[in-house]
Amino acid sequence: MPQSRLKILLLDSGKEWGGGTNSMLELLKRIDRNTFDISCCFYNNYVRDKNESISEALAALDIPIFFIPQARQPAWAKLAKEALRTLLFFNKKIRLKCIFAIDKIWRINPNIQKINSLLEMGQYDILYMNNQPSSNFEGYYSTVGLPTTVIQHCRIEPLMNDQIVSMVNDLCHAIISVSDGVQKKLVQHGVNPRICHTVFNGIDVHQPLPDGRQLRQSFTADEDTFVFGSIGSLILRKSHHHILQALHLFNYAYPAARWKMVMVGAGPEHQALVKMAANYRILDNVIFTGFKSNAMEYLAAFDAFILASSSEGLPRVVLEAMLLNTPVIGSNVIGTAELIHHEETGLLFPYGDTQLLFRHFERLYLDKNYRLVLARNANEMVRTHFTIDKYVAGVEAVLGSIKRA
Repeated sequence: MPQSRLKILLLDSGKEWGGGTNSMLELLKRIDRNTFDISCCFYNNYVRDKNESISEALAALDIPIFFIPQARQPAWAKLAKEALRTLLFFNKKIRLKCIFAIDKIWRINPNIQKINSLLEMGQYDILYMNNQPSSNFEGYYSTVGLPTTVIQHCRIEPLMNDQIVSMVNDLCHAIISVSDGVQKKLVQHGVNPRICHTVFNGIDVHQPLPDGRQLRQSFTADEDTFVFGSIGSLILRKSHHHILQALHLFNYAYPAARWKMVMVGAGPEHQALVKMAANYRILDNVIFTGFKSNAMEYLAAFDAFILASSSEGLPRVVLEAMLLNTPVIGSNVIGTAELIHHEETGLLFPYGDTQLLFRHFERLYLDKNYRLVLARNANEMVRTHFTIDKYVAGVEAVLGSIKRA
């Protein structure tokens, strides 16, 4: 008699539709349904442009989804945390521990109970979490007393402390890292190396590729206009302000240059970035598009793509740019540095070094042949080492490694 399918509940506790969500969807499109029976549990019904929601995207894949609506932080919790920040300003470790205890009362414990009920009613074999451990306390502790196995997919450089490391080592069967750098960080913090597996993000190298010429026209960018571009949430971690600082230097050095900077994304830093661009007197050259679901069309329209983040996992958007033969400049951080081999498949700069970032802008702007060499090398690397088939097979191997209780 054939063994029944492994029942998996995929938990995503995030707040936005980002690269990790897209990688998850690419996995769910291709995962072996004869082996794995998957349902999803989300905290938020993400919506991207054109008003497509995550529930609609999963329904199109015939994957059931549950939502756990999140309560707003009560006034007492907000006031208590503000008081603790004032009273314990001298000891960060104790302050964070006390704030966590407050969050556990009003947010984490209720989520534990709800996820536990879903797992018990659905008799799931695996709780598969699409985030980093520090974002998934409730997921881990919801499995206590159940035969459910925990598998974590860590998609970004993790935030760790002794409590998180202990939780992972005690409750996690396997933790998937999207890059060697992420896995190295986990082990350095004390996570048991025997439960750590690296499965690189992948991309469909056979998909039809867009032509960016029409979008360039919408930017009023002709063939002689150099289009810099970035794609990502407008949040501090993505460090778009460093890009604007380097563009300020570029504009000063090349006042007659015809150029545009297209920032694709939305987020809380939007107004600050607009103000910064205005102060640098480059606002007429900077285009803020808001969130867009057709990221690859924008990448195809760029002459250079920049990712200036303070931390990453293994950024899917860099793989997409490389597939589209768009040269990439990236900060030398975990994940990004595993994709960009400096002066071979792209250009790296130390995080925050806006002077060197400007020099990279200058180099790509002045040397079209060099841009072509970088793009060709990067494209070959992606097509050889970062295919979607390798990514799916790697995740399936980890999920399939568990033994039913």
